[in-house]
Amino acid sequence: MVDAIIIIICIIAAVNVSQDSLQLLPPDILEGVSNVKALRFVIAGFAALIGLGVGVAVQTTYRRLEKQIRNTKIEILITRAIGLVVGLLVANLMLAPLFLLPIPKELSFVKPSFAILGSVMFSYLGISLADTHGRTFLRLINPSSIETMLVAEGTLEAISTKIVDTSCIIDGRIEELLKTGFLEGQILVPRFVLQELQNLADASSSQKRIRGRRGLDILNQMQEQFPDRIVISNADYEEIDTVDAKLVHLAQELSATLLTNDYNLSKVANLQKVSILNVNDLARSLRPIYLPGDSLELKILKEGKEPEQGIGYLEDGTMVVVEEGNEYVGGEIEVTVTSSLQTSAGRMIFAKPNSEAENYSRVS
Repeated sequence: MVDAIIIIICIIAAVNVSQDSLQLLPPDILEGVSNVKALRFVIAGFAALIGLGVGVAVQTTYRRLEKQIRNTKIEILITRAIGLVVGLLVANLMLAPLFLLPIPKELSFVKPSFAILGSVMFSYLGISLADTHGRTFLRLINPSSIETMLVAEGTLEAISTKIVDTSCIIDGRIEELLKTGFLEGQILVPRFVLQELQNLADASSSQKRIRGRRGLDILNQMQEQFPDRIVISNADYEEIDTVDAKLVHLAQELSATLLTNDYNLSKVANLQKVSILNVNDLARSLRPIYLPGDSLELKILKEGKEPEQGIGYLEDGTMVVVEEGNEYVGGEIEVTVTSSLQTSAGRMIFAKPNSEAENYSRVS
């Protein structure tokens, strides 16, 4: 319906323009025409064809613009509209003194020309600034209501974007989290993190080179397996020196979650109200909990500090101290948990060989 209306309006406008143009011609030109009505009809026909072509072009442009607007997120439309209005207001304020100046009639076109040019320039500037700083502006107005509105309208997913740091990529466990599906949302890899990985891969130290190349290999594997999840961001902040500070700033700007296993970065980000997902905290929370009386298979690796103690380790690195386990060093035995202790360095489990544990239970 809208397409037909656009084409009809263009045809009518073209015909009217052609007829009005004929009336502006000098009378002596039309005197030699035997049938003015036929001439008007022919010109109206050509004008209708031209109007049809213009109408189709306008209709096609309208459809493209409509599709582009439909595919544009609501927060971008809001910020661009605000930028456009602010740009026009600034243009009017700055051009107002120009209209107060006395200008000769010969230069009367200067005022409207400057008004149009200034409005176009400041409108474009306002929209450009809105595209650059729009999200930050919306967050300053009302962080919670804007995010809630976007999620409710379906234009913004509730799952926040994860920004990954260098140590987390090198660690490699993020790849397994993606495979299992426990890590949701897009994974954003900033360009300055890639640069840090490349610097490590090109370092003179062999240990740093190994870490850097491992990180690049893991990132390539993740991008091959999850091409829609891994996004490379060109965002950078030249005025900020350290990569950690850039990560925190980017997470604040995008309202994203920072994915890391760096303890110090986690603390700094928490102080600045940035959401953190620490892979080490996740690993600790997933460690199995052993209660007194539970049995487990354990390989005794070495003797303990106290006499007759043996030391073994679980798969997650938890140290198990086995009383009277020194005679089993190098072997694998079944032990029964007697108690556990949480320390600043981690968790320790105390156990006894099964036969000894039963005697210990009966004596106690």
